[in-house]
Amino acid sequence: MRLRLAIPGEGARVNAALAALSADMGDRHRASDVLIETALFGPDVALYALLAEDGPALHGVAIFSPQVSTYRGAVGVYVSDIWVDAAARGQGLGARLLAGVRDEAARRWGPGFLRLAVYDDNARARAFYDRLGFHPKPDEIWLTLEGAALEAL
Repeated sequence: MRLRLAIPGEGARVNAALAALSADMGDRHRASDVLIETALFGPDVALYALLAEDGPALHGVAIFSPQVSTYRGAVGVYVSDIWVDAAARGQGLGARLLAGVRDEAARRWGPGFLRLAVYDDNARARAFYDRLGFHPKPDEIWLTLEGAALEAL
């Protein structure tokens, strides 16, 4: 299994993996191939994608971006999505993807932290992240502004 960054033209392939993640989670998947391609490779890059492949088969994807923390005095990396194909789960690929994100982010930004979110009802994912040493920060609450409220702002 090799890890590599996605290259231009692979937005649809990355989006297919993200759609599989959405299906696994029971979420709606609204991202289009064009959105993902543009976010990854447009004039203002918004995302990076690390792929886990065995030959032509895609077994995992991690989507990440830089995040600056004035509190920590560091540039970190936010992992917005991580997906491992069901057939590849339990083989350490999730940890390899996260380590690959850490390494790529270190090359680009020298991150002082890695952050992600997990659904509170996803006990399997939470146990995985706990084993790796992730911990909640109970004094932080992430808030979202979207839809009509975002437009009204």
